[in-house]
Amino acid sequence: MRKSLSVFLTVLVMLASAAPALAETVLEKITRTGVLTAGTRTASIPFAFINEKNEWIGFSIDFLEAVRARLEKKLGKPIKLDKKEVTPQTRIPLVANRTIDLECGSTTYTRGRDETVDFTINFFFTGSQLLVKKGSGIKTLADVAGKRVGATQGTTNEKALRAQQPRADVVTFMDHAAGFLALEQGKIVAYVTDGILLAGLAAKARSPKDYEVVGDFFSKDPYSCIVPENDSKWRDFVNHALMELIDSGKYFEMYDKWFGEKGVVAYPMSAQVRNYMLMQSMPE
Repeated sequence: MRKSLSVFLTVLVMLASAAPALAETVLEKITRTGVLTAGTRTASIPFAFINEKNEWIGFSIDFLEAVRARLEKKLGKPIKLDKKEVTPQTRIPLVANRTIDLECGSTTYTRGRDETVDFTINFFFTGSQLLVKKGSGIKTLADVAGKRVGATQGTTNEKALRAQQPRADVVTFMDHAAGFLALEQGKIVAYVTDGILLAGLAAKARSPKDYEVVGDFFSKDPYSCIVPENDSKWRDFVNHALMELIDSGKYFEMYDKWFGEKGVVAYPMSAQVRNYMLMQSMPE
C-alpha cells in the first residue's frame, strides 16, 4: 500500500512540474532562452536558400531577422535566431510539436492545414504553374495529359495537379531540387510548383534560357508563416512585425530586393497585390 501511495505521489509531482512547461507560450520560452527557433527552406529561391558563399539568405530570412529584432526591442535583451531546415513533410509537425517557434518559407495557408497549426496574415501571393524545357510544346495544363509530370510530395501543388489534370502521370519528389533534376534529365516533361519557385529554379539552372514557366495559375497559393496552435499572443506578435514592415515601406523594399528587376528572381508585384498587402495592416 505504501509503495502504491509513493508511486502515486511521484506521478503527481511529475505532472505538477511538467504543467508549467506544457503551458509555456512561445514568447515566454524565447524570454527564458533568448533564442528564436525558426524553420525555413534551403532551396526555395529566393525565399530561403544557400548561396555560393554557403550563406543562408533570402526574403524569408530577412523577415525572420525583422521578427528577431522586434523581439529584442520588446524583451530588452539580445535574441539569437536559430534557423532550422524544414521540408514540406516536416514543417507542420515541427511547429505543431513546438520544436520550432514558427516556419516562414513558401508555405500555402490552407483551411485543412489550419486544423493542425495556426497561420499569420499572408506575406506573398502566387499559384501553381508548369516549368518545362523550351520547345517542349507544352503550354497549358491540358498538354500534360498522359505524360509524366513532377510535383513535390504532400504539397498543395500535387493536390491541385491531380485534381485538375487526372490524366497526368504524376511523379512525386521529396524536394524541388530532385524534381528539377528529373526535368533536366528528361525523366519528366514538366515540374509543378508555385510560379515564383519555378522562376527561381529556372534562374539558377546551368542554362536558364533553356526553361520557361508556362500556363495560367491552376491553384491559388497565398504564403503565410506557420505558428503553433492556441498561442494568439505569438501569432499577433509576428503579424504586427509584418504590419510594421508594411507601414514603414520596408516590406516593399525587401520585396524589390529579392523580386524586383535587379533581384534574384524577377517577379513584379501587381497593383492588386500591393493594395491587398496595405489593407492587411490594421490600425494601431
